Amino acid sequence: MKKHYLFIYCCLLTLAAYPQQAKKDYSEAFKLVTVWLEAQKDFEQLPGLTASVIEDQEVLWSGAVGLSNVENNTKFDTSTVCSICSISKLFTSVAIMILYDEGKLRLDDRVSDLLPAYQVEQKYPESGPITIRSLLTHSSGLPREAAFPYWSGPDFYFPTKEQVDSKLSEQETLYPASTYFQYSNLGLTLLGKIVESVSGLAFESYVQQKILNPLGLTNTRTEMPERLYGRDLAIGYSAINRSGKREKVNFFQANGITPAAGFSSNVLDLGKFASWQLRLRDTTITEILKPSTLKYMHQVHWTNPDWKNTWGLGFSVYEGSNGNTWVGHGGSCPGYRSTLQIDLKNKRAFSVMINASGTNPGKYVKGINSIMSKAEKSKKQDNEHTKIDLQQYTGYYSLLPWWGEAYISTWNGNLVELTLPAENPGESMTFFQHVEGDVFRRIRDDKEIGETLTFERDEQGNIVQYRQHDNQIRKIAR
Repeated sequence: MKKHYLFIYCCLLTLAAYPQQAKKDYSEAFKLVTVWLEAQKDFEQLPGLTASVIEDQEVLWSGAVGLSNVENNTKFDTSTVCSICSISKLFTSVAIMILYDEGKLRLDDRVSDLLPAYQVEQKYPESGPITIRSLLTHSSGLPREAAFPYWSGPDFYFPTKEQVDSKLSEQETLYPASTYFQYSNLGLTLLGKIVESVSGLAFESYVQQKILNPLGLTNTRTEMPERLYGRDLAIGYSAINRSGKREKVNFFQANGITPAAGFSSNVLDLGKFASWQLRLRDTTITEILKPSTLKYMHQVHWTNPDWKNTWGLGFSVYEGSNGNTWVGHGGSCPGYRSTLQIDLKNKRAFSVMINASGTNPGKYVKGINSIMSKAEKSKKQDNEHTKIDLQQYTGYYSLLPWWGEAYISTWNGNLVELTLPAENPGESMTFFQHVEGDVFRRIRDDKEIGETLTFERDEQGNIVQYRQHDNQIRKIAR
C-alpha cells in the first residue's frame, strides 16, 4: 500500500514539474480579424461575408459582416446558409468512399461498367480506362461540364438527371485518361450516379442518411432551400459591373448537377464537417469512414505534369504557406463564393462564405491565418509600471489620399496598426511599444526600437490624431 501511495505521489510531482501549456488567447487577434473583414467588405463592395475557425473539435471563432439580403437590410449571421457549390464534391467523394469501405466498389472500377447510361465517346483509342479514381482526381479526360449551358444567366437552367444522361452520347473526351488535370463537374456528377447505381438509393437520400444525419449537419442540404431564400438562405449577388454595382442573381437549383455543385450549408456546419475529419484522423474507430480511408483521401493521388495541381480523392491537397499539408475545396456558383481549408498538422480549419461572385474567399483564409500567426509569435508585454490605458488610443485613422485607413488596436500589452484595405493583413501590421505619456515607438522585426509615434489630444483630452515622421494622421469616427 505504501508503494502504491508513493507511486501516486511521484506522478503528482511529475505533473507539477511539467505543467500543461496555457491555451493561447486569440481575443485581440480575432478583434483585428473582424475589423479587417469589415473593411474588406466595404472596400470590395461585398454584400456580406461569414467565416469560422476550427481547432480540432472546438470553434475558436466565428463571425459575420454585412448583409445576406441587401434589399431587406437583413444582416449576415454565422448561421446564414449559402450555396457551397463545388464543396458539394467533398460530400459526394465521401459517399463514394463509404461504398469503397463496404467493398461495394473499387477505385479502379471502370465507369462504363457501373453506369449503363454512360456513352461518352473515347476519342483516344490508346487511352486507359476512365475509372472512379480518375473521376475523383479530375484526371479522367472528360469535359468540364455536361452538355447544357447551365452557368449562363440570367436563369441558369440546370438539367435534370435524365437530361444529363440523354446528352452523354453527344459528348467526347478531351484527353486520354490519366494524362492531364481537367476539372470536371461532369465527372463528379457521374460519381453521384454511381452512388445511386451501387447503393440502390437516390443520391440525396444516401448522403442524408450516411453523412449529414450522423454528423448532425442540420443546416447542410443537397439543395438550395427555396422556402428560406432571402431569410436564412442568403441572396447571391454578381461581380462588380462597370458602374461599381453588384446585381442580384436569380435563384437556381443544380438539379442533375447536384453531386458536383448543388449543396447549401453554413460555416458552422462546415466546421463540424472539418472537425469530423480531424477527429477521424486521430483515432482507430470507424465513424462513417475508416480512419485509414480518410487519410488515403487526403493523400496526393494525382499530380499534373506541370506540377501545379495536386489532388487527392475528391480533395485538393497542397502545401500551405506554413509548409504544412492542407486539404479542402472551394466553391463558386452564381452569386456565391465559398471555401473550406484544413491545416492537417495544426488541426485547424477555416471556412469562408461570401454571397457575391468575382471575389476570392481563399484570401480571407490566408488573411485570418496570418493575423493568428502574429499572435502565436508575440509575447505579452508587462506595462504595469506605466498604468496606461491603451484602449484610449484605439480606433480608425484616415490615411487619405495615400491609402484608406489605419486601425489602431491593443496587442499583448502594446499597440498594433493595421492598414486598410489589406490583401495580406499579416504583412500590414505594425507594432508599437509605449515609451512615456502619449509617445510610442515602432517595434522592428528584429525587436529593436524604431521611429516615434505620438498621439495628440484636443482641449478636452480626447485623442484626435497621431503624428509620425512629422505628419499628422487624423482620427475618424466609424
